[in-house]
Amino acid sequence: MDLELSGKVGLISGGSKGIGKAVAWEFAREGMDVVICSRHQESLEAAARDIARDTGQRIIPITADTTDQRSVAQLVASTLETLGRIDVLVNNAATPGGLVRGALSDAAEEALLDDINTKVVGYFRCAKAVAPHMQQQKWGRIINIGGLSGRRSGVISGMRNAAVMHLTKTLADELGEDGITVNLVHPGTTRTERSGPMYAERAEREGVTVEDIEQRVSQNNAIRRIVDAQEIGHVVAFLSSPKAGSITGVAIDASGGSIPVVFQ
Repeated sequence: MDLELSGKVGLISGGSKGIGKAVAWEFAREGMDVVICSRHQESLEAAARDIARDTGQRIIPITADTTDQRSVAQLVASTLETLGRIDVLVNNAATPGGLVRGALSDAAEEALLDDINTKVVGYFRCAKAVAPHMQQQKWGRIINIGGLSGRRSGVISGMRNAAVMHLTKTLADELGEDGITVNLVHPGTTRTERSGPMYAERAEREGVTVEDIEQRVSQNNAIRRIVDAQEIGHVVAFLSSPKAGSITGVAIDASGGSIPVVFQ
């Protein structure tokens, strides 16, 4: 299927590694030029080189901090100056799993505020900065990367993902008449560059093999395997395409069917 993305421009926060990098790679394979941003210039430049070498597309690394409005404004201005337009925004910059761990008695208020500032308000800042340009061209896609902790209790940091769902639907309702769709993708356990070392460390700690750990982890979803970050890229690429124009304001589970979450 031709997703009709060739010639379009994407902007991805948290694009130097993990899901963000996988999305950038998928966009580039579809013929898009992409700006990737994060706070770490070295990893950004390495990711840009890898993707550009593989696809031949323009991959522009820009250091930015989505917790700072001026940095976001400069990011958008630099993207427009370099590539001339922004067709797709992927909000992905956040700490995997969140900063708040454990019970209420151990939870730090500062960590929770950092989580919300980065993932909720950060997504808001980026959407607010790109929306006028998408409205002017009467077309655009905003894809927010969430997490299934927003649909289940147990992790205090999960409230940031619930808030992102509200933001997604609110923006979809407001921007839809201008040809802009806004959707949320919930990954579950996803294989990224962090997975190998993380599973190896856990295996050594528990005295088992990495294969044992991966097999155990894979029992948490319906397909009984760990979803690869590239598969999240496929979902995001489709939602970013003209062919997904009827889909907006919704959250899509891309976890492989996380158990025991119920969807309505």
